[in-house]
Amino acid sequence: MIIEGKFTVKAPIQKLWDTLFDVQALAACLPGTEEIKQLDDKTYEVTMKQKVGIIKVTMKGKQTLTKVEPPTHLEMEGEAEDMTKLGRMKDKVTMDLKDIGGGEVEISYNIDVSMVGKLAMFGDRVMRSKATEVEREFVKNLSARLSSVA
Repeated sequence: MIIEGKFTVKAPIQKLWDTLFDVQALAACLPGTEEIKQLDDKTYEVTMKQKVGIIKVTMKGKQTLTKVEPPTHLEMEGEAEDMTKLGRMKDKVTMDLKDIGGGEVEISYNIDVSMVGKLAMFGDRVMRSKATEVEREFVKNLSARLSSVA
């Protein structure tokens, strides 16, 4: 399943880039994030809780940066498993940042997600709805963070 989106935040592009690579700031912005640990310069261990439909999941896994071109492009791949064994997921993420002037940056993303197990039963409609909800909350949190950091 491909999930794509685009949103704009008010911040200098370098400040945004730095925030995306600040583990504590990113964890505070991503809804449901319990913990992000940097294992090395390219690998992160992530634990997130989400409610999908009627099921609550706690996904734990790793994300690895595969391509980084500061401050405009990054790619990463990862996989995670629900701690109660409801399923597994793999993802490939591409994110591009574009300075659009006026102190704003457009962020576009493409996430290729594959799921197996009970998580896969929700299908595209439910997962896209959840992704939209998470994006909205992330943008709100990120914008608040960027405006509060000098």
